Amino acid sequence: MIPATCLAQPATASPSPTGFQFIDWLLIAVYACVTIALGWYYGRRQRSTQEYFIGSGNMPWFLIGISLFATLLSTITYLSIPGEVLGKGPFYLASLLTLPGVYLIVGYVILPVYMKFRLTSAYELLEIRLGLSIRMLGAGMFLSLRLVWMSLLVYLAAKAMAVMMDVGEQWIPWIVLVTGFVSVLYTSLGGLRAVVITDLIQTVLLFGGALTVLAMITWEQGGLGWFPRQWQAHWDAQPLISFDPGTRLTVFGTLVSITVFYVCTAAGDQVSVQRFMATKDARAARRAFLTQLCVTALITTTLALVGLALMGYFQSHPDALPTGMSLEADADSIYPHYISFHLPPGISGLVVAAMFAAAMSSIDSGVNSITAVVMTDGFERFGYQPKTERGHAFAARCLAFAVGAILVGCSSFMGTIPGNITAMAGKTTNLLVTPIFALFFFAIFAPKTRQTAVWTGWFFGVVTAVLIAFSGPIFGFDPETGYDPVSFQWIGPAALLANLTAAFLADRCITLLIGRQLA
Repeated sequence: MIPATCLAQPATASPSPTGFQFIDWLLIAVYACVTIALGWYYGRRQRSTQEYFIGSGNMPWFLIGISLFATLLSTITYLSIPGEVLGKGPFYLASLLTLPGVYLIVGYVILPVYMKFRLTSAYELLEIRLGLSIRMLGAGMFLSLRLVWMSLLVYLAAKAMAVMMDVGEQWIPWIVLVTGFVSVLYTSLGGLRAVVITDLIQTVLLFGGALTVLAMITWEQGGLGWFPRQWQAHWDAQPLISFDPGTRLTVFGTLVSITVFYVCTAAGDQVSVQRFMATKDARAARRAFLTQLCVTALITTTLALVGLALMGYFQSHPDALPTGMSLEADADSIYPHYISFHLPPGISGLVVAAMFAAAMSSIDSGVNSITAVVMTDGFERFGYQPKTERGHAFAARCLAFAVGAILVGCSSFMGTIPGNITAMAGKTTNLLVTPIFALFFFAIFAPKTRQTAVWTGWFFGVVTAVLIAFSGPIFGFDPETGYDPVSFQWIGPAALLANLTAAFLADRCITLLIGRQLA
């Protein structure tokens, strides 16, 4: 159905698809070479692992905030928000309402505690408060989470770039290999400083690419007529609240799940904590987090507008869509298709470079953080210590290459996860985000909780997350909508509630049993 607002616009001929040209390939190659050169430049100046992992703990808060944004959102955001808004509706923007509350919780409750310890690995705090087994549990969950998360984003980026380059899905493994190689190379060479500087460049490219698409459609449509004036027929019903757990998204569910995700990620994910430790003090860390949230709000809004603009453009020019592609069924592929076939040569290359950059901004940070955890919580904790700082840094670089090889291999399994990009991200990243945070909750607010109780809570939290994330394959999909019987938006909140409740009940039961034995 084409809304009246689109039909009323002056008809413009659909531009002839151009596809990728030599200049586009050249721009991508130049960008890859520049990032590797930056890694080499910063690598020459490093003399210690502290410099390699946390930039000596005195990096500008603004750069750290940009890096936090680029790391935690990147490709998944760049692809999922336009596709989600175009194909399902604009209620995803309700997530922005959670940001002020998230800032207050993280900035004034969590960060002051963390910045007192100044640890390379966040999981050292778990051993200090709860014991070695909890530290190993937290570090192990982080490694699993980040490997799955990076594998997913590399797969999604490669799939989108295959569409943009019009090379076919058989080229996805090769795109994954190149993206992973470049990211791991400059990360292993330059450490956190190279990661943060390239994250800034990547964010500029990402934002510039979205603005370019928005400007092109506005110009071709002769104004803002692409903005919808009514609810579209193919959009989902997204109520304020629903007592049906299978409702894909509700406003209330979005607010709860996004709040849980941001707080748990900031407080329990080494990727975030490592960046906070790279700032001078709690005040600088708070400013960095505020910068992250502000950039998140700006780019989320921009990408949502891109989704609406793409919808309006292809409703006005239905012949511009390839045969068999529809706005409803192929929403996640519309943005990559437009970039490749409806932008002028050169501009397409810049926007694909932004996609390339978005993927690398998460890979570099994940690889650097995983390396820090393995070195600190693994090798160093159990006695392995190179004789010199230079040897220590060399070992970290070798480990970074190994991590990169693993994630490239894992990415080949990501295509089996059902759902669009937003659902895929929710079903993978939320599996372990809340169980990791629960460990830090006990370490900070209830350090006297027994290890057995913490392990019990972890078990129930993970089981709850898995049952909800894969409720469709396990219990059967809804025959009418095709959705899971329990929406992915409840993975984080339900897992956190189950985790904390089970741990507190277990701790209480252990206390009662001990009391009876003593009596």
